[in-house]
Amino acid sequence: MNEKKAVDNVMHFLIHNSFLFTVVIMCLVHATLLVLSWFAKADTIVLFNVLSVIVYLFCIILCKFGHITPVYVSILLEVGIYAAVSVYYIGWQCCSYCFLFSIVPIVIYFGSFIFKNSKRWIIVLSLGLIFLEYSILYIYYSEAAPIFAVNDGLVSVFTIFSAFVMFFSMIFYNTVYIYSSEHEMNTLEKENEQLSVDAKNDILTDMLNRRGFKPKVDEQIKNADKETFSVAFCDIDNFKRVNDSYGHECGDEVLKHISRMIKKEMSDCDICRWGGEEIVILMKGYDLNKAVDSMENVRKLIETVPTVFYNKHIPVTITIGVVEYDKKYKESDSIIKVADERMYYGKQHGKNIVVFKDADE
Repeated sequence: MNEKKAVDNVMHFLIHNSFLFTVVIMCLVHATLLVLSWFAKADTIVLFNVLSVIVYLFCIILCKFGHITPVYVSILLEVGIYAAVSVYYIGWQCCSYCFLFSIVPIVIYFGSFIFKNSKRWIIVLSLGLIFLEYSILYIYYSEAAPIFAVNDGLVSVFTIFSAFVMFFSMIFYNTVYIYSSEHEMNTLEKENEQLSVDAKNDILTDMLNRRGFKPKVDEQIKNADKETFSVAFCDIDNFKRVNDSYGHECGDEVLKHISRMIKKEMSDCDICRWGGEEIVILMKGYDLNKAVDSMENVRKLIETVPTVFYNKHIPVTITIGVVEYDKKYKESDSIIKVADERMYYGKQHGKNIVVFKDADE
């Protein structure tokens, strides 16, 4: 069990850091090729590998800041140019064309993440260009004498290394794809099981849903003479923009990330995913001042701790409406509605704020 958990942790890390892992490996590949070229005294290829290492070091920085599309384009251009220059300079027999095949899984795997719906023709075009380049190189250089003759021993080393990189790429990205697909399927099955077993919890965030939450508020209203309480209505700002920009998978990750922070910060409270990006919190024993202070801490925490999704930092903010129980609230819907209205007022007046008074107060 521990071994399986360790494997799961490693695979989870690789999947969520696969862009960064890829450019680091590409950088190491060209560092190795730089050494081999230096031993072969192929100065032109040495220089080109130095440039390639610089390109991938820059790509590592881009990954850190979440700029994935430029990294994708850089890999395509760098590998395409390197394959052509290498085949032309040190010959077909060194198998530099293998690097074209090594990026096929990268083109498909990352392209599927970057390009959605109708834009996926870009993936097909990229694969077509890779095949076209290979065909041209084969026609013109498979029988041609190289500009620089590498000795037979180093030719074998170049060939084995190029083949290794190609097979590693094929095996790694297929493994990641198979694992992520199986993981997604297992997760879906568990979620469906959880849905049938406990209909009072939200599957995605493991919070209460409305069915499980409202009776708790009604019960608290009945016992309000013994203990005061407050309700907060939270809504993630510009959440539709997150889904439109990064996809619904990213939106789900943002929701889970924010839910984890709220549950940790408000561990003594009942927390509900009201719907979509809306979260309602029942704060037993909290007067208005304590509730507002706690919600301000939650707001600041969410503002300063972005969600990390495939190396990209997704910053979001949250708008919160807070209301303390009053005898005029006879049922859960009435007090939750007031918190919702205050949240909505905050949405209309700047967002990323905690509103605890009505507009006419």
